Amino acid sequence: MMKTTASLKPAEVEKKWIVIDAQDAVVGRLASFIAMRLRGKHRPDYTPHVDCGDYVVVVNADKVKFTGRKLQNKIYYWHTGHPGGIKERTAEKILGGRFPERVLEKAVERMLPKESPLARKQLTHLRIYNAGEHPHEAQNPETIAFADLNAKNVRSA
Repeated sequence: MMKTTASLKPAEVEKKWIVIDAQDAVVGRLASFIAMRLRGKHRPDYTPHVDCGDYVVVVNADKVKFTGRKLQNKIYYWHTGHPGGIKERTAEKILGGRFPERVLEKAVERMLPKESPLARKQLTHLRIYNAGEHPHEAQNPETIAFADLNAKNVRSA
C-alpha cells in the first residue's frame, strides 16, 4: 500500500552545502542548475512554499563562458531613475570589470520566482567567489562536478 507523504515543514529540512567549479562552464546551464538546487526542486520531498534548497558555493565565477556571440551582444540594462537615465553594459565589460561574479548572480536571480520573499531568502544561500578557494570548509561541502554531468555544460574556447 502506497502512502502519500505530507508536505515538508521548515523544521524538518536538512540543508546540504555544495561546491561547484564554474571554470569554463556555460552561464545559462550553470545558472539553471544552481537555481534548481537553491529552490530544492532536486529533492523528492520538494514543497513549493518551504525553503528546502541547499547552500551553493560557486568558485572561479570569473571564468564562465557564453555560447555564440553573447559575450559581445548580450546587453544588461538598468535605469537610474532620472528621465532618459537608461544605462547599458555588455557581458564582456562586466566579466572584465570589477565584479565579474555579478553575471552569474543576475542569471540565477532571474531564474528564481519574481518578487517573492521566499526567492529573496533562497538567493541569500548562494555564495559566489572569483578565486578557486572559499571560506566554507567548516561546513564540509560536497563537490559537484558540473562539467561531467553533460558535455554541453562546458566550453573550451
